[in-house]
Amino acid sequence: MATIRKLNKRKHIAMVAHDHKKKDLIDWAEYNKAALARHDLLATGTTGRMLEDQLDRPVKKLLSGPLGGDQQIGSLIAEGKVDMLIFFWDPMEAQPHDPDIRALLRVAVTWNIPIACDRATADFILTSPLMHDDYECQIPDYSEYVKRKV
Repeated sequence: MATIRKLNKRKHIAMVAHDHKKKDLIDWAEYNKAALARHDLLATGTTGRMLEDQLDRPVKKLLSGPLGGDQQIGSLIAEGKVDMLIFFWDPMEAQPHDPDIRALLRVAVTWNIPIACDRATADFILTSPLMHDDYECQIPDYSEYVKRKV
């Protein structure tokens, strides 16, 4: 039996971008400035500072991704404090913290939150009618997994 977690009308959106994708994310955020103003934003280090400067609004800034920011966002997702992940990652360049990146994506899927890894998906999510109201998110039941014998 799945658990229901309510995502409020005002969503908590985590935003992350690899170095070669930061400009793309900033351009996307500027284009969607009015829509993003209706939500709370948090981001990893440099990306957060750049978003805050471009959007002229506060962004909760965590550590830089390679310094633990990806893990901080993952932890907030697991705690139910992040409703959506916008992560413009660079598929053409290996990252020294690839295990952290995979872990972040895995935890987002585990807790069934929307994830956008490119501009088109981010556009579809942000313009979805579901963004404008409360939403009941189904969290899979992991009780059997937790009780398993190892």
